Amino acid sequence: MRATLIGLGTATVLLAGAAPAAPPEYPVAYIKVDELKAALDRGARADIIDVRRWPQYVEQHIKGARSMPLRSVPGRAHEISKTGLVVFY
Repeated sequence: MRATLIGLGTATVLLAGAAPAAPPEYPVAYIKVDELKAALDRGARADIIDVRRWPQYVEQHIKGARSMPLRSVPGRAHEISKTGLVVFY
């Protein structure tokens, strides 16, 4: 029991001392599916990136989306538009 309390206390101190995440380099906003569809219907261009694993992408994905599994995003960041609308799902 005592060891558990010490472990919890240590974890609390470590988490409390953790630095907050740095803000993203680019603005981040959330968009609903119907908002994205409306924008695309109006002719807006978007880089739509499916971050799920390949089998889920193959099974069903948004038309025009490309597969970029979440783990590969940092290594492939150079492929992502830095000037237009980018949607990750």
